Amino acid sequence: MGTEWFWIWTPVCASILLSLMLVPLGDRVLQRSVVFADIAIAQWAALGVLVGAQFAWSREWGGQVAGFSLSGLVLALLASGIVYLILQGRATHREAMIGTLYVVGASLATLSVSHDPHGAQALAATLNGDLLWSLPSQLYVLAPVAMLVIGWQKLSVKWQQWLFLPLFALAVTVAVEVAGVYVVFATLITTPLLLCRIGGRGILSAIVACITGHVTGLVLAAWLDLPVGPTVVLSNLIVGTLALLLFWQIKLSGNVRT
Repeated sequence: MGTEWFWIWTPVCASILLSLMLVPLGDRVLQRSVVFADIAIAQWAALGVLVGAQFAWSREWGGQVAGFSLSGLVLALLASGIVYLILQGRATHREAMIGTLYVVGASLATLSVSHDPHGAQALAATLNGDLLWSLPSQLYVLAPVAMLVIGWQKLSVKWQQWLFLPLFALAVTVAVEVAGVYVVFATLITTPLLLCRIGGRGILSAIVACITGHVTGLVLAAWLDLPVGPTVVLSNLIVGTLALLLFWQIKLSGNVRT
């Protein structure tokens, strides 16, 4: 890779941190069997980012601090609290309630930018993200959260359960600002689903596959001038599927030899 591609190392580093941060949390979401909760919380984090950019009081009190949206965190924590209350309720209606939470967040996000001449672009940015043009300052926000997630995995099961939703809200908030809702959801769910849940592999395999999918998507988006969000999402799915098929082939080959 020539010097003209040197700039891509910042989004590559962001992708590594996102994978370290989101894949373990996504695997826990799959274990809890409430998958739609993560995109609902991500949507409310995106709503907070939009609110922080739209209103003067939010820019002063809830706007950007070192590349981090406090208003996004507040609304992500609010959504996490609502999800927690839903999870304590009747199991038969959980997904419907969480789906409603997502739709309300998406509707409020649309309304929050309805009078902004650049509102459509801002709304699209929260969904598709701008991972390819992530800044070094954003790495300083992602890195500590990734370390928190790594530390969280070493805690007892009891502490992991207590801290999961607040940590999830924090991770999703910083991730949405860098990568957008779609990439965050794909990073949380795709490779953990394919490799950990379906393939029975460890979390490290899912993280490596996720990083590979991200980097492949970034290179393709830059090389072919494609939208980075959808490209990374599809690349993540393809790489995860190929990794799953490879592990299955290795397992079958081992069974045949024995």
